[in-house]
Amino acid sequence: MKFQLIHTNFNVLDLEKSMEFYQNMLGLNEVKRIVPEDGSFIIVYMADEKDLCRLELTWLRDREEPYNLGEKEFHIAFSTDDFEAAYKKHKEAGVICYENTNMGIYFIEDPDGYWVEVLPAK
Repeated sequence: MKFQLIHTNFNVLDLEKSMEFYQNMLGLNEVKRIVPEDGSFIIVYMADEKDLCRLELTWLRDREEPYNLGEKEFHIAFSTDDFEAAYKKHKEAGVICYENTNMGIYFIEDPDGYWVEVLPAK
């Protein structure tokens, strides 16, 4: 039996702001959208050009209060083939929330407070 991760989900308060963040900061683009007739939620799947694993952003119409992210110990991670350029871009955008120079990684924070790890491609 074989399993493959196909997507992970973040619930967001401002869908457009979150989509802009993931497009501008990580190069993800919308690949699928689900909108029910009653408009009670919108699900947007975002992915890179390989589309191997998607980020599902879920917006709930009636949700107004921020999501409880606990102690922010969970996260998703992205690798990049140009770590220095990514670091510079994220530093200039002011989205780096934690750095571990000994490990050669850093984290950026999205508009809802989710952490995203960035590490060099191996």
